[in-house]
Amino acid sequence: MSLAKAAPGCLIGLFMAETSDSTSALTALVRERIALLDGAMGTMIQERQLTEADFRHDALKDHPQDLKGNNDLLVLTRPDVIEDIHFKYFEAGADIATTNTFSSTTIAQADYHLEHLVPAMNRAAAELAVRAARRAEAATPGRRCFVTGGLGPTNRTASMSPDVNRPDYRAITFDQLATAYREQAAALVAGGVDAILVETIFDTLNAKAALFALDDLFDEIGRRLPVMISVTITDASGRTLSGQTIGAFYHSIRHARPFSVGINCALGGKQMRPYLEELSDLAECFVTCHPNAGLPNAFGGYDETPDDMAGIIGDFARSGFVNVVGGCCGSTPDHIRAIAAAVRNEKPRTPRERSSTLRLSGLEPLVIA
Repeated sequence: MSLAKAAPGCLIGLFMAETSDSTSALTALVRERIALLDGAMGTMIQERQLTEADFRHDALKDHPQDLKGNNDLLVLTRPDVIEDIHFKYFEAGADIATTNTFSSTTIAQADYHLEHLVPAMNRAAAELAVRAARRAEAATPGRRCFVTGGLGPTNRTASMSPDVNRPDYRAITFDQLATAYREQAAALVAGGVDAILVETIFDTLNAKAALFALDDLFDEIGRRLPVMISVTITDASGRTLSGQTIGAFYHSIRHARPFSVGINCALGGKQMRPYLEELSDLAECFVTCHPNAGLPNAFGGYDETPDDMAGIIGDFARSGFVNVVGGCCGSTPDHIRAIAAAVRNEKPRTPRERSSTLRLSGLEPLVIA
């Protein structure tokens, strides 16, 4: 896929695309109350203490490379584990489950020489999460549960060189990223997801490739799924890894008219607060937040208890910053249960009116009034 193939008016057709019942229901939910996203998948998988054998099945028994740690592969080799984790998050109060597909692109799976399994992995991941959602709905008649397809950032960056001696070099192109993301998204949609989450964005150019791929896919299928976008601020400078401030990042992606925009991962909630407040003041869509359970400790673990995390996110809710909350690294169903209780009686944020003011961005935002 190439940028040259994008029709000039493709976005107009896209925004007139059919709205599904699940899209309407998800929108109604997020307008009515603060919705709950799930928590960490990796943390829950680690608790299972799986072995190399769990990451293989008959078709992979002779695969020459170690597969343990390729957590996305478990949707094929241990689907019972993944479905159970989704269901436990729904039991804890999550409204939205994220598919176990953070690394399910041909780009990321190339590290394991499993590119050929990418379509099957994504479709299976979606179907498992949808099945868990239907089980949760059956357990509580009248409840509606949703699934968002997770698109991770890949292990390549499009706007920076990985070689300090070759600043002009890029390990990936925009078109390669877009092609990989489109393949992933198409399989997730085929598996029945209700939305797409472009998450843990550290390089905005990677995210733009994902958004371009989604536009192309939605244009082809004739309907648009809600697109959730979540960036990660990598340190106390308040910038992404590729150098953008939160304002510059938002200006870079607002053209896609996302369902939501938010912050997740690298920082804990306490450190995330000023950037979430800034984003909340800017966003003309819903705002999401799913931080880590604090900053990693010396052993790579996360120390925030469910009550700690609930207190921080409860403050975000009382301050009117958020529409959807959840957890990232280190969070568990207990964290989601506590967060759900903390935000239960708080009103959701009202999105800002869409502005026609010219808003540009480099590393910093530029607003031309």
